[in-house]
Amino acid sequence: MTLAVLIVAAGRGTRAGGPVPKQWQLLEGRSVLSHTVDVFKRHALIHRIVLVLHADDMDRVTGVTKVQGGADRAASVRQGLAALQDSGVTRVLIHDVARPCVSHNTIDAVITALETHAGAAPAIPVTDALWTGENGLVTGTRDRTGLFRAQTPQGFHLDAITKAHAAHAGGAADDVEVARAAGIDVAIVPGDEANLKITYPADFNRAGRILRTGHGH
Repeated sequence: MTLAVLIVAAGRGTRAGGPVPKQWQLLEGRSVLSHTVDVFKRHALIHRIVLVLHADDMDRVTGVTKVQGGADRAASVRQGLAALQDSGVTRVLIHDVARPCVSHNTIDAVITALETHAGAAPAIPVTDALWTGENGLVTGTRDRTGLFRAQTPQGFHLDAITKAHAAHAGGAADDVEVARAAGIDVAIVPGDEANLKITYPADFNRAGRILRTGHGH
């Protein structure tokens, strides 16, 4: 197989706070985006990196294939997939730029699963009790059996996920949802607690500790 990674980095990430979108904020002296890109640059099996960026950010990065993103995440992914057509790439990993602590072990697990499945993604089983709530009060509980917390990279056979995105009406939470709507079976591989997604201001400190200690790398 010939592998590419599509890193989605066109969002504005307002919940993370700060004067610039979270992918451009500093983490251990470098941008979040640079940490994420470097993980895949160091991986021996990744042949190509496609970075999907906001129109305002196209001149901020060099050395990788850059594509301008769309109005939402799904549109941005479609733009990135289009850039891989006729490239010789047969497998694609789709990764959130806000996960800079992803390990090569997690990437390897997804790649290996693509040898026998058209889709694969890392996830962690839910172990906490689940509640419903309203007006600050617990209103009920939910069974956690069979529930997982999804992570990225989510990997696919390129032709299959391209067709799935073309046929999807939009509004999916992630690319696994798009794939399943098209009838693609997606294998679950072990996720990693260190593979956090930076969403809120406090997440920068946690990601920095992971990068400093090398946990997961």
